[in-house]
Amino acid sequence: MTPAEATPGPVPVDEPLEARIALAVERYGNENVAAMAVGLLEGRDEGEDILLYLGGRHAQGILDGAPALYWPEVWGARAFSYLWDESATSAILTGLGNRAWRVRETCAKVCAARGIGGPETLSTLLADEVARVRSAAARALAEVGHAEHVEQLRALLRDPDKDVRRSAQQSMDRLAGRLA
Repeated sequence: MTPAEATPGPVPVDEPLEARIALAVERYGNENVAAMAVGLLEGRDEGEDILLYLGGRHAQGILDGAPALYWPEVWGARAFSYLWDESATSAILTGLGNRAWRVRETCAKVCAARGIGGPETLSTLLADEVARVRSAAARALAEVGHAEHVEQLRALLRDPDKDVRRSAQQSMDRLAGRLA
C-alpha cells in the first residue's frame, strides 16, 4: 500500500521514533516503509506522511518551510536501525559516501547494527574529517572487519578526539572477541 492508498490519519509526531516506525509499518507494511526510507536516503520526495513518521516534529518544521538540508536523508537511513529489508543494503552503503557527515555517520551506525558493509569502504571512513563518523566507522568495522583491520583501529588510539579513541578500543575488543 502506498501513502496515497492508505487510510488518512494524523501521524503521531511526538511519539518516540521506534513507535512511529512501528505505526508506519503497521499502516504501510515493512517493505513499503523500507522502500520509502530508501527513497528519502537517496534524496527523493516520498511524501509528507513518511517524512513525519521518520522525522517526527522536526519534519513538520521542514514541511512548514524550514530548510530540509540533509535531514530527510538522515531519517531515511536512521529508519534502518529499527526495521530492515535487504533491499536497503545498497542505499546504506552508498550513503557512506554522502557529502553530509550526519548521513555518513548514520549509515555507518546501520552497518554496525546490521552487520553489513565491506571492510574496505568502512576503513576509508576511519580517516573522515568528522570525529563522529570515525567513531561510527570503527564500531561498524568491529562487526564486519577481519584480523588485518586491528592495526587500522589501533591507529585511532592516537586520534585527537577522546570519543574516537574510546570507540577504537571498544572496537578492537569487539573485533578480537568476534574473531576468537
